Amino acid sequence: MATPQSDTPLSPLRTVAVVGLGTMGTGIAEVLAAAGRDVIGIDVQEAQATKCVAALEASTARAVERGRLTGQQRAELLARVTTGTDLSAAAPADLVIEVAPESYEIKQQIFRELDGIVRPDAVLATGTNALSVTRLAADSAHPERVLGLHFFNPAPAMKLVEVVSSVLTAPAAVTAVTDLALDLGKEPVAVGDRPGFVADGLLFGYLNQAAAMYEARYASREDIDAAMRLGCGLPMGPLALLDLIGIDTARTVLEAMYSASRDRLHAPAPILKQLSEAGLTGRKAGRGFYTYEAPGSGTVVADALTPREDGPSGAGRPVRSVGVAGSGTMASGIAEVFAKAGFEVVLAARSEEKAQAAKARIGKSLSRSVDKGRMTAEAAASILDLIRATGTYDDFADVDLAVEAVAEDLEVKRQLFTTLDKVCKPGAVLATTTSSLPVVACARATSRPQDVIGMHFFNPAPAMKLVEVVRTVLTADDVHATVREVCAKIRKHAVDCGDRAGFIVNALLFPYLNNAVKMVQEHYATLDDIDAAMKLGGGYPMGPFELLDVVGLDVSLAIEKVLHREFRDPGLAPAPLLEHLVAAGCLGRKTGRGFREYAKR
Repeated sequence: MATPQSDTPLSPLRTVAVVGLGTMGTGIAEVLAAAGRDVIGIDVQEAQATKCVAALEASTARAVERGRLTGQQRAELLARVTTGTDLSAAAPADLVIEVAPESYEIKQQIFRELDGIVRPDAVLATGTNALSVTRLAADSAHPERVLGLHFFNPAPAMKLVEVVSSVLTAPAAVTAVTDLALDLGKEPVAVGDRPGFVADGLLFGYLNQAAAMYEARYASREDIDAAMRLGCGLPMGPLALLDLIGIDTARTVLEAMYSASRDRLHAPAPILKQLSEAGLTGRKAGRGFYTYEAPGSGTVVADALTPREDGPSGAGRPVRSVGVAGSGTMASGIAEVFAKAGFEVVLAARSEEKAQAAKARIGKSLSRSVDKGRMTAEAAASILDLIRATGTYDDFADVDLAVEAVAEDLEVKRQLFTTLDKVCKPGAVLATTTSSLPVVACARATSRPQDVIGMHFFNPAPAMKLVEVVRTVLTADDVHATVREVCAKIRKHAVDCGDRAGFIVNALLFPYLNNAVKMVQEHYATLDDIDAAMKLGGGYPMGPFELLDVVGLDVSLAIEKVLHREFRDPGLAPAPLLEHLVAAGCLGRKTGRGFREYAKR
């Protein structure tokens, strides 16, 4: 078997052949030509090669209209691209990038033919995100020159490029393509060979769990997507993203990941197979999880599953005054939200002093809004006047809705609900803001479980638009309607879900974070590379380790344990590295050290 060759630098990669001129191949060709490379585009279908040229002409014309290119630069860029159907045209290439369909048979045939066409020192790169680079390299006459070069779609816009080495890859080849990626204005991340690499390895497990959640009818497609966009700041919801990627493509990637990991989280959800085999592969087919205006369109149109605009039927109970129990950041944030919407608010804590401190925190928040010109001083004063701070829950006697936001401890919450049951008037709605505990356990602590519901706000409550509305099997219909109406009045986006661990957001978010920890634990990739991959390749506002340090490693571990206990899936077991850091007191930003170290305040 051949072994990686010397570190002798390769000549600059000036001429690049791109084999496969679909959306990705066309995008890569544009990126290369824009950076001054001569591009040889090759596709077995002449119509596809013609389509590639038309797409390049259209995209560069738009660039001229927007002032990103001059007419002269556009003409030079287009002149650097030639297309054809014969693989022998790749003969002068310094680098060949294949982006053919995800099939070992097709890709290995291309590499075998290239062995007899290109120079011995030419680098061969596969654009696969699901197949083994090592297996493709081993079938080549020169395995040391084969590696993975995984661009993200759309290639001209997405900054991330994963440079994938096999155990056979020569360091000089890695250096050459890394230098090229930098010259293209991309951010190269070096990774080893395993299905999905970093970005897709984390992304597709999350997408698969979202598909399974929808298949189980736990939540609607619209609510799952809205929850992840609004709760995590993601550019797209997971089901819309699956439609964009292609449900058949996602299934192929997951099959490859599962065959390597045997992790049940990677076992493709049955609905992916059902949709794929029915030809409902997403946007490209005009229908997948959603229905589109036409094949290839991104415009969603209403179908039989689209929710009614008037929302759930039935009227809720009148709500004029709201009690908020707690004195922490979440409690004060929720009280602020209700007061801004014009509700009278009773903010109760275990002592008058704690309640007044919470109200003072709201005052500071409102002052910041005044300073930024978002409201007048008079408006801020009138909002603050709607909040009455108190050290006794007896003052909840007349509220129409009581919202608890105390410590995430079931016994503490149960005791509070027992108190609320005694204090609150008949017909008052009792809500818990828990993010991971069973709502029904709080309900059973009262004599009126039908009046209890979950209202999971996100931190910081004044800024975050999402509220997960959690019904138990005992919650009355008019209680659910009441909370939906209240959410509309406080300008929050309500999503409905059932009473199970993690609800929508945490049940999808924390397994993804846990899998990122496993990647570091297994020395597959570094913290920085993983964070960069998810921000640049997935459009995430924060990388997983940035987010873990912000949330708190102890909080994250507690949620992981709850999910593992509820679903009994071995893949949800907390990563040992996370447990070790928590045991060592490294809890994230709040302690000055988590996955990274932070300057002391």
